[in-house]
Amino acid sequence: MRTIRSTANSTQSSPPRLLDRRLVFLLGKGGVGRSTIAAALGVLAARGGRRAIVVEVSGRGDVPRLFGRRVELGVELELAPGLWTLDVDPRVALEEYLHDQLPLRLLADAIGSSTTFGYVAAVTPGLRELLTIGKVWELAQPQRRTKDAQEYDVVIVDAPATGHGLALLQSPHAFARAASVGPIARQGRLIAETLADRRQTALAAVATPESAAVEELLELRSALTQPLDAVIANAVVPERFSAADALALRGARMRAQLDSPLRDALSVAIDEETLARAQRAQLKRLGRTAVTLPLISTDISAGELGRLADGLAVLA
Repeated sequence: MRTIRSTANSTQSSPPRLLDRRLVFLLGKGGVGRSTIAAALGVLAARGGRRAIVVEVSGRGDVPRLFGRRVELGVELELAPGLWTLDVDPRVALEEYLHDQLPLRLLADAIGSSTTFGYVAAVTPGLRELLTIGKVWELAQPQRRTKDAQEYDVVIVDAPATGHGLALLQSPHAFARAASVGPIARQGRLIAETLADRRQTALAAVATPESAAVEELLELRSALTQPLDAVIANAVVPERFSAADALALRGARMRAQLDSPLRDALSVAIDEETLARAQRAQLKRLGRTAVTLPLISTDISAGELGRLADGLAVLA
């Protein structure tokens, strides 16, 4: 199988923009909106004329649900013109690999069966991660392993939460080192080479402007051997009040002769200002280059997904 060779050490020029890479991984704490951001990046890529696929590894089908669709595990599904999605099934990925590598289909089918796979996965730590990242890598290749499969310009990966996401990225190198020789070692080295090449692979992190999410992102940044290509702050409330406004709001609420509706309205405004101020403090920890996206309701419409894509355009 052909792959794009690493050029990481052959040029001193700055890396291409996020959606000009073959692979884009979104990392971060659970619950920060990675799936939504991944879908918005996919919309942005398709809008720019790229053939894009958003990949999940959770089995939940969060991305197709944003488009009012359901997808079968392990099946590529077109969501919109130029935009596809896939929820990777490690067992299906193993079957594809075995059919490609083994000359006898019956043997490949036997080894890839559910029962056998469950046993092998149980006694081989990291196998699911390797098969998952192997499928992600295959999606980004100019010549696909699966029959009649078309090439994608960009593969956007909604990676697992931070610790599992790091394990996913590290699995090819770990298996290549453990196997030393043979097809698994060769495959692991090829995938690890692609992931390390910043001309092909981008690493972006998503956080909400809350202490726990920011702390986890900073720990992730320290754990990575290479710098992040982008930091995205999601669900940022607008800064509507100045410091003078905040003082005036608090002073007004302290007046004794306020009717209940007005006092309640002042309390809502003060709570919003307090939240915005706390978020600004967390955003400073992320650095000036963080891309901020607005707070949107959990029931996201296609139009709101487009708004998020607009906010991400600076990365494209």
